[in-house]
Amino acid sequence: MNLLIVNPNISESVTDLIHAEALRTASPETNITMATAPFGVAYIETRFEALVGGYATACAAAEHAGKFDGLVVAAFGDPGLAGLKELFDVPVVGMTEAALASACLLGQRFSIIAISHRIEAWYRECVASNGLSSRLASIRSLQEPLRDIGSVQEDHAARLEELSLQAVRQDGADVIIVAGAPLAGLARSLKGRIPVPVVDGVSSAVRHCESLVALQPGSTRQGSFARPPRKPNAGLPPALAQLLA
Repeated sequence: MNLLIVNPNISESVTDLIHAEALRTASPETNITMATAPFGVAYIETRFEALVGGYATACAAAEHAGKFDGLVVAAFGDPGLAGLKELFDVPVVGMTEAALASACLLGQRFSIIAISHRIEAWYRECVASNGLSSRLASIRSLQEPLRDIGSVQEDHAARLEELSLQAVRQDGADVIIVAGAPLAGLARSLKGRIPVPVVDGVSSAVRHCESLVALQPGSTRQGSFARPPRKPNAGLPPALAQLLA
């Protein structure tokens, strides 16, 4: 099984974190290919940045078209996910939807631990779009400026743990979701230190994608996720234009 994992951010250091967690998580027979957004921002924090990141993900994935059995969108908030599900005829899984699915199997109410305050509103909208607002206990986030997106875990380890404990003790969370690709692998460090299950978006997305590929459910030919209709287009990268042809 071949999985393509796309980092919708331009940070190669974050891609390395995602890759390391994916390799720890994936089944031995699964081959992982990584791709980083060819343009965009260091880390997605706003709705507009998510818009850019979704298109960058489509461009990156198009370059690998026909070479993967499943696609993982490795940014919390799932930028461009619905459109990518239309474009490709293989399972496409986002970090948010995968983490939420895992959390809902482990408990009733979940809390999300995020890397910035600005990102909270968008995350709430993402939870709502998945129909799970009633199960969201809280979103807690770092308030301090980030020195480097690739070192968030090391720079803020104590505070991230503290936020997780507050979500359990004060907000009633049954499950903690550590959100965002820069926190890939943090759940392993927090395991045993937090008195409820801790869910990682990357590992959830990889495992859920593997499951969908193995299930062989077939591809969409009708309905709202059918491929986009052919029509004139201009200015698209050649690989993306070919997919739409």
